[in-house]
Amino acid sequence: MKKGIVGALALLAAAAGGAAAAGKLAGTKVNDMKKLSDKHFELFCLMNQWVKIKQEGKDLASYFEKKGYKKIAVYGMSFAGETLVDELKGTDIQVLYGIDKRGDSIYADIDIVTMEQSLDAVDAVVVTAVTFFEEIEEELCRKVECPILSLGDILYQI
Repeated sequence: MKKGIVGALALLAAAAGGAAAAGKLAGTKVNDMKKLSDKHFELFCLMNQWVKIKQEGKDLASYFEKKGYKKIAVYGMSFAGETLVDELKGTDIQVLYGIDKRGDSIYADIDIVTMEQSLDAVDAVVVTAVTFFEEIEEELCRKVECPILSLGDILYQI
């Protein structure tokens, strides 16, 4: 009878350990999903602000001109980065290149480099990956000697 109790207890302990491991795994997955959700919400807010600015008849080229930034680089060539490059086409602001960790696999109308490559001199680097701005800014500070701007900050200053 003792064997049966010990065996049952061992089985319960194993089940509890498995449940704890599954719970930890599920918790990690939930945290990852929350981070992704927060990132997409921040991107939505950024793009919403951009639409408001356009509805008011304002544009980003004027902001860069007022600041004296004629040649810029864009960090983050996903949705916001592509939209920024498109908006600045046909203006006096030149986007010399884009910077993206997936630089080798992105097709764009401009050159795309990675942070591991050398970065040509520009008047400013605009970071479109606003969720991770502080980390990106820190890394860029070691590579360039120009202002590093958050697209989100720009859109709320216009």
